[in-house]
Amino acid sequence: MKKLLLAGDVAELLNINIDAVYRLTRENIIPYVRIGRLIRFDSDEIEEWIKKGGQAFDGGWRKVVK
Repeated sequence: MKKLLLAGDVAELLNINIDAVYRLTRENIIPYVRIGRLIRFDSDEIEEWIKKGGQAFDGGWRKVVK
């Protein structure tokens, strides 16, 4: 099972403010998973995003789990 990170974990990893993490999420720049109302971050996808220079793909990154 993949490890899902909290926004605070991602903020610490990227050395940015947690508000910046949520802004990147709203703008579909950072890869994230929505589980109901919760927002989580797949650690593997975050690592890949960092390796690719932090650029969003066309259509964004959003994934919804119902």
